[in-house]
Amino acid sequence: MDTIKMDKVAEPIEGKTFEEILVHGSREELDILKSWLFAENVRIETARNELTSIQHKFVTERKQFQDEMKELNHKLVVERKRLKEDTAFFDKKMEILKSGFSQLDMDKRKFEKEKTQFLNEKEAAARDVTYGRYNETIEILFKGVNNPLSLKKRYKDLIKIFHPDNMAGDHEMVLAINRLFEKLRSEFEYERQA
Repeated sequence: MDTIKMDKVAEPIEGKTFEEILVHGSREELDILKSWLFAENVRIETARNELTSIQHKFVTERKQFQDEMKELNHKLVVERKRLKEDTAFFDKKMEILKSGFSQLDMDKRKFEKEKTQFLNEKEAAARDVTYGRYNETIEILFKGVNNPLSLKKRYKDLIKIFHPDNMAGDHEMVLAINRLFEKLRSEFEYERQA
């Protein structure tokens, strides 16, 4: 430090070096220097305290920031885990829905098939109702038939009697006779094969 620049120093001190004042300075100059040094010491101590305070504040804020970062990282990890679980849950739900839709499609096809079968059976039953009044009579007409040859003879005799071209003929009766004849013939055929 070549030249001392002090705020409240008298004119004779200005321009002198610190060493010159210490070695050759008057009592008054030394008192002024002493006051200046005291004030400078207080200013430096105040600045040091402010820096320490700022440093402490910085350390506290850094610690708080690190804690917040840890908390945010923890939340991020938890959210990622939750998102992964939600994605897996969604995928399972989607798989269940796909499975449900395919099962629904199969059930629909099965239902359509059963519906068609039911309608066919209903139609057949309606036809049977039409011929139902003759079923008991026809079974009586074929009573005692126990082989294919007697079945064939009885069928021909019944057709001659109930043929629609005859006076006593009945178309529905002929259809019922034909159905029962086919049924009995297939039974005799099955017995013969067995």
